[in-house]
Amino acid sequence: MIRKIGSIFFLGALFFVQAQERSTDIETIEIQGKLISIPYKIANQNITVITREEIQNSPAKSIDEILQQIPGMDIRRRGANGVQSDLGFRGSSFEQVLLLLNGIRMNDSQTGHNSMNLPIDLEDVERIEVIKGPGARRFGQNAFAGVINIITKTHIGKRVKISVEGGDYESYGFGMNAQLGNEKFSNSLQANTNSSQGYMHNTDYEIRNIFYQSKLNIKDGDLRLQAGFSEKKFGANGFYSSPKATEQYEETQASVVSLAHQQTFGKLKLHSNIYWRRGQDMYLFNREKPEIYRNMHIGNNVGGEVNSSYEWGLGTTGVGVELRKEFLASNNLGDRNRFVSQVFFEHHFSFFDKKLNISPGFSWANYSKEGNFFYPGLDVGYSFNQSNKIYGNISKVSRVPTFTDLYYISKTEVGNVNLLPENAVSAEVGYQFQNKNLLAKISGFMRNSSNSIDWIKNTLDDPIWYAQNVGNINTKGIEIELNQKVLSWLKYTAGYTYLDNEFRASDEFVSRYVLENLKHQFIAKLETKFLKNFTNEIIYRYNERENLGSYNLLEEKISFVKNDFSVYVLINNLTNTSYTETFGVQMPKRWFHVGFSYTININ
Repeated sequence: MIRKIGSIFFLGALFFVQAQERSTDIETIEIQGKLISIPYKIANQNITVITREEIQNSPAKSIDEILQQIPGMDIRRRGANGVQSDLGFRGSSFEQVLLLLNGIRMNDSQTGHNSMNLPIDLEDVERIEVIKGPGARRFGQNAFAGVINIITKTHIGKRVKISVEGGDYESYGFGMNAQLGNEKFSNSLQANTNSSQGYMHNTDYEIRNIFYQSKLNIKDGDLRLQAGFSEKKFGANGFYSSPKATEQYEETQASVVSLAHQQTFGKLKLHSNIYWRRGQDMYLFNREKPEIYRNMHIGNNVGGEVNSSYEWGLGTTGVGVELRKEFLASNNLGDRNRFVSQVFFEHHFSFFDKKLNISPGFSWANYSKEGNFFYPGLDVGYSFNQSNKIYGNISKVSRVPTFTDLYYISKTEVGNVNLLPENAVSAEVGYQFQNKNLLAKISGFMRNSSNSIDWIKNTLDDPIWYAQNVGNINTKGIEIELNQKVLSWLKYTAGYTYLDNEFRASDEFVSRYVLENLKHQFIAKLETKFLKNFTNEIIYRYNERENLGSYNLLEEKISFVKNDFSVYVLINNLTNTSYTETFGVQMPKRWFHVGFSYTININ
């Protein structure tokens, strides 16, 4: 495997010498921080931006599948096409990643299993900003190991886009996206539905989304409204409890409404929003016999924040305040709530004609039940010239247990009301080269965690998992990325991540999640354009998990686009590999998809 990786990076070096032209717009993108938005090129963290063009050409059917193409990102799916997925970064748990939709928090206080219940389809994503490493001092709770901000966008003009798709296992989908607006006021409405009879017994699904957003331009700023609803109904064969639980079933709902305001007053910028996110989760141990065991959880997060930044002689200073109330009503977990207050501070210094950039900052949070938390951090970067940059960052983070960690009780799982928050110190150093021909990155990182939370058994034969603070986990690793447009019709990317987890447990036990992380991850993409209107992208992924072995996956998509019409053929798991990503759940074998779309422009 190492020999193969070395060969690919040798080819990358040759491409670097022979590079002709790489047209990319990520150099001009500003990463949308809570307090201070920083141009991508001077950001002092490891950041990946997935553009609209990359999304359109990718052999991905859902947002979780596009995220699987990012080195260091560990998506552990149950089922396919966005049914249920856990987010992880560089060996983290699924509770330690913060997910944002246009800057609005989408994490579920009940459990991180529900974070990916989003009211949007991949077709409607403008770009995805992925911040690798801790972001608690900028974003608060859950930004323990990484932050993902999914960005959608309204457009000027009048148009309606219709899309239809179908595939194996009686899968089909239908979507509509309508845009209506001018330079003053623009609107977007999208709705889509997808379903399948499933790739094995009791893996059928139905997914429906509807999402509206609008943008009203005001003097030196704008007002943005978004409202969305998502519903998933799916058979969950072996997804939870035990692989022998083949008749499980789940229905989830997620809705979000937010109103955001941003405006500039000279050197002062103000950003504020109010939001409400509702999540509903209904679980049956046996879909044919609901009386055996049924859970119903309904959670609401209501909050608001005001953030500001001011440019002055010594740089840019950002200050923000966020207030949030989390509610949960559950027949299993009981009626729970907590109130969260957070204060954020950050300052951005630039020296030597903006070659040296330093950003110290901190956040302070108060949880009504768990107490006070302080998250300091520092980012430093130095640009030798327009292309070469080194950077480093260090942060302290904490994570408060979810309501499931604390209170869940079933025949196979028991929460723990005495759980302590988990803590970590994270650091990363890296080098980045970027010009219009090539983007190359290499970095080393570490995360030393204490009071880590996991679900454990005393022995393999024990039928019950217990939530527990299991001890210390020291994670370190390296990451390498190359992204180059070699010719006008040829582009490649390659990335490799190595992780080493040192687990210092307080006692001997069987872990459920700690040793599920990826140890070796290699991702390579090759995109070619031909005959003017055709694009072909093929993706190879090699994953080796700590406790689940290794597997190779190959996926391909060929697209034809001309004017307002497009058609594609997509093949997931081209080599028909048998594999699992989490908890022993078998993933689909080869899966063919075909789809087309047509855009109607209205004068």
